[in-house]
Amino acid sequence: MTASARARLLPADVLRVGAIGLRARRLRAGLSALGIAIGIASMVAVLGLSDSSRADLIAQLDRLGTNLLTVTPGQSFLGDDSKLPAASTVKVAALPSVERAAGVVAVDATVRRNRFVDPEETNGIALQTATPALLPTLSASLASGRFLDRANVHFPAVVLGATAARRLGIPSASPGTAVYIGGEWFAVVGILRPAALAPELDSAALIGYPIARRLFGTSYHPGTIYVRSAVDEVRQTRDLLPATANAEHPDEVTVSRPSDALAARVAAKGAFTSLLLGLGAVALLVGGVGIANVMVISVLERRSEIGLRRALGATRGHIATQFLAESLLLAALGGAVGVVLGSAVTVAFAAARGWAAVVPPQALVGGMVTALAIGAVAGLYPALRAARLAPTEALRSA
Repeated sequence: MTASARARLLPADVLRVGAIGLRARRLRAGLSALGIAIGIASMVAVLGLSDSSRADLIAQLDRLGTNLLTVTPGQSFLGDDSKLPAASTVKVAALPSVERAAGVVAVDATVRRNRFVDPEETNGIALQTATPALLPTLSASLASGRFLDRANVHFPAVVLGATAARRLGIPSASPGTAVYIGGEWFAVVGILRPAALAPELDSAALIGYPIARRLFGTSYHPGTIYVRSAVDEVRQTRDLLPATANAEHPDEVTVSRPSDALAARVAAKGAFTSLLLGLGAVALLVGGVGIANVMVISVLERRSEIGLRRALGATRGHIATQFLAESLLLAALGGAVGVVLGSAVTVAFAAARGWAAVVPPQALVGGMVTALAIGAVAGLYPALRAARLAPTEALRSA
C-alpha cells in the first residue's frame, strides 16, 4: 500500500469523525444549531406565509373577478360635493358592455340595537338602501338568512354587513331578531359575509328604497353604483361611465376598480416579505457567529487530539476537513430543523386563516443550501487554524 493510499480520508470517515466531535459536546452543539434553526425557520416561514397569503389573494381576485367598477360622485369645480342623477343607475345598466349594475343610497337615520341606546352611539354603522341586484353584482354571499327581494324592500326588513352585525351583537339572522332604525323596528332578515371588493358594506345596514322613502323621506341619489362589466371590455366601460352616469357634468364622477386594491395588496406582500427576510438573515448571521465561536473554542480545547492525530500521520488537510465537517454537520442539523419548523409554522398559520398552505420548494432547498453555506464560512477559519497547529506544539500546549 502506498503512502498516498494510507493518507486517504474517505467521506464516511469524515462524517464519522465529525459526528464524534459533535456528540462529545452535545449541549454546545445543540445551542449553536438552534441559532441556525431559528434563522432558517424564520426565512422558510416568511416565504411560505407570503406565498400562501398571495395565493389566497390571487384566488380571491380570480373568484370575485377584476371586472367590478364603482361609480361615485366627486366634487364640483367650486369644491362642493356633487350628486349623481336619480336615473344614473338605470342609464349605466343600459350600457351594452355592462352585465349588472346596482346602486346604494345613503339614508339619514341611525341604527341601534334597541331604543334605549343613545342615538349618538352609532357604532359607525351606515344605513343605506339596496336593491336585490346588489348581491349578484358584487358576487357577495350571505352568512345567514336571505337578501332583500322585491317583496321585503317595501317593508321594515334589514340586511346587516358582517361588521355591523358584530357591533350590534347579532351573530345570526334568527327569526324575531330586530334592530331599532330611526325610531322604527326593522327585522333582520340576513347577514352578509365580508365583501372583499366592497369592504364599506361590511359596516352597513341595507334596507329597501321604498321603505326608506316612506319612513325617512330619502331621495334617490346613488352614493355608489356598483357595475359588473364584461370581462374583456372593462377599459372601454370605465371610459364610458362618467358621461353615462352624469351627462351634464362627467368631470364630477369618479370611477374606480376595487380589484386594484387587492392587486396592490399582492404587490405589498412582496415588499413586506423582503423586510422579514432581512430579519431572518440577521438571525442567520447570529447563528453563523455562534458556530464560528463554538468551533474556535473546540480547536483550543482539542489541541492534544490534533497533536496526537498529526503525530500518527494525519495531514493538515485531514485536520482541516475534520473541523470543517463538524461545522457543516452542525449547520446541516440546524438547517434541517429550521426547514421542518418553518414548514410547520406555515401550515399551522395557513390552516388557522383558512388559506391553502404553500411552502415553495425553493424555500426548502434554499434553506438547506444557505445553512450549509453559513456553516462552511463559519467553520473555515477554525479549520485552517487547527490545520496550522504543529504536532509538537499541540502536544506541548495540551
